[in-house]
Parts: sequence; C-alpha cells; structure tokens
Amino acid sequence: MIHHVWGLLAHPNREWRQIEHEGESVVELYAHHVLLLALVPVVCAFIGTTTFGWHFGEGRYVPLEFTTALTLAIVFYLAILGAVALVGTVLHWSARRFPSRPSRNRCITFAGYVGTPMFLSGIVALYPLVWLCSLAIVVGLCYTAYLLYVGLPAFFNITRKESMLVFSTTMAIGVLVLEALLAITVVLWGYGAMIVG
Repeated sequence: MIHHVWGLLAHPNREWRQIEHEGESVVELYAHHVLLLALVPVVCAFIGTTTFGWHFGEGRYVPLEFTTALTLAIVFYLAILGAVALVGTVLHWSARRFPSRPSRNRCITFAGYVGTPMFLSGIVALYPLVWLCSLAIVVGLCYTAYLLYVGLPAFFNITRKESMLVFSTTMAIGVLVLEALLAITVVLWGYGAMIVG
C-alpha cells in the first residue's frame, strides 16, 4: 500500500519483511501502490510541459497543448504500468532455478515496490530541465538497484550469492526497459512539442 513508500526509503530491510508477510495480489498492488505512484511522473510531466514547455535552446520554450499533452500522458501512464509487469515477469523467469521459485504474482508485486524510487523521481518533471530530469533518473535508478539488492534475498528466501544472478539479470533488463520508456517519452513528448511549435 502507499504507506510502504516511506518504509522503503527509510528502512527497506524491515519494510521488505512487512510487505512479504502481507502477501498482496497483483490487483491489490496495482490498486494501492502502482496506479497511484505511476501518476507522479505522468502528472508532473503533463503539468511541466503544458505550463513551462520543452526547452529547445536559445531561451525558447514550447508548451504543449492540453489535448496533445493529455494523449501523451495516457500513453506514458500505460507504458509505466506495463513496465512493472514486464520487470516482474523477468524476475519470475530469472528465479526459475531456485527450489522455492516465487510465483509470477509475487514477482510482479516485488517489482512494483522496487520501482518506487523511479516513480518518485518523476516529481522533477514539473519543471522539465533535461539535466535535472537526468539527475533524478540516475538517483532513482541507484536507489531502485539498492532496493532490489536488499530485497531479493529476503523476499525470495534465497542466499545473497544466489540473489546476485537475479540481481544482475533484472538490473540489465530493467535498465533496458527504463531506457525504452525514456526513449518513448522523449519521442512522444518531443513529437507533441514539434506539433505545437
């Protein structure tokens, strides 16, 4: 639930144990966590691009029209929701060789919580400066990697050594998913700016 946000940021070890004991389903995860937190980057990007606009150099800012920004925000939101399920599926595939192989439901739940820092880093899109957004993404990705590293052994009942294979596979594919999302975002929001400009 949304109350796990502070726990994951402040004391992740304890929070992972609590999340594990709750045994949430994917529907509950999406309803109480992902659907809400995925709105952070989407709404912030919508506000930032309609209020301030994209900066294309030489002091020129191009704000998006409301309908264009709304359409792009919906596509962006759906892509984020799909990315959580994809990373959860990758986790499930990576953990296939463990004796206590976690269910796909459990893996998607884990992925939804691991992505919390990435969701929160979207706040900086309120004022879309490229360097600031890039910095926020790097910070969010680093803390996401930390949550993944800390959470894997506890959440999947595996040793730290076993978790390193899952960690490296998930991070590699997760970074590719992130890069794809960022590319889609830049293309879509930039395309919207070109229509307006």
